[in-house]
Amino acid sequence: MNPWIEAARPRTLPLALSCILMGCFLAAASGQFSWPVAGLSVLTTILLQVLSNFANDYGDAVNGKDTELREGPRRAVHSGHITAEKMLRAIIIFSVLALISGITLLTIALKDAPANTFWVFLGIGIACIIAAITYTAGKRPYGYVGLGDLSVLIFFGWVGVLGSNFLHTHVWNWGLLLPATSCGLFAVGVLNINNIRDIDSDRATGKNSIPVRIGREKAIVYHWCILLIGMLCVTVYTAQHFSSYTSLIFFLSFPLFVKNGLAISRLTKASDLDPYLKQMALSTLLFVILFGIGIVL
Repeated sequence: MNPWIEAARPRTLPLALSCILMGCFLAAASGQFSWPVAGLSVLTTILLQVLSNFANDYGDAVNGKDTELREGPRRAVHSGHITAEKMLRAIIIFSVLALISGITLLTIALKDAPANTFWVFLGIGIACIIAAITYTAGKRPYGYVGLGDLSVLIFFGWVGVLGSNFLHTHVWNWGLLLPATSCGLFAVGVLNINNIRDIDSDRATGKNSIPVRIGREKAIVYHWCILLIGMLCVTVYTAQHFSSYTSLIFFLSFPLFVKNGLAISRLTKASDLDPYLKQMALSTLLFVILFGIGIVL
């Protein structure tokens, strides 16, 4: 595979798109959906996700966190397929592209909104870019002190769902925090699997993820809490807004989350855990699609 495509980690894109799609589905259910806003939201999210993956590859390499102990897929900079200088250049390019795409999105989505709304969202967009870069890059990466989970919940859940929904509707609907939290928690679940897989190498290199801090057994309990609370939040929301039995079809995705939890509980070899990163990401995307179909029909 081309090293740039590998470094972009296409398998992470379904997870990144899940929160945007959920915001779009919720907007469509309220009759306020816009195709241009949806398209630019997807493009901006893809650019931000690739930026995050490039920055993660670069940051772990230059900070010495990628070593031979790491059992996951080989990184482009650490393996020498892409130089640190070229990766840094790509990070800058994708930061600019994400900013341009984001400004275009805001210009179209908020053309009839008050001017201060544009600046608020521009600030949120810049925060997304900074968060994508500083997860593992920079002098004090927050991912190395166990704050990655909180960041994922915020940006892949609350910001992604509520923000994308606002761009369609121009209304802050705080009742959407429940499905947004579900989306964010399932994204945290993907990160937690990654951190459980890499627990030994992370501990050896001083990367203090939550599994490193609390240990493998408690990290598995934490994983089950993530999955169960995520399922509970969307169930409570659906019960509050029940309109027809079609809105319950997202329950068809729940066995996949249970399967994921059982696998993480049972498997101990890092290479055996790796496929469940993809399985969790795709399960989240399926959940969002089924949820969306249920509220739109």
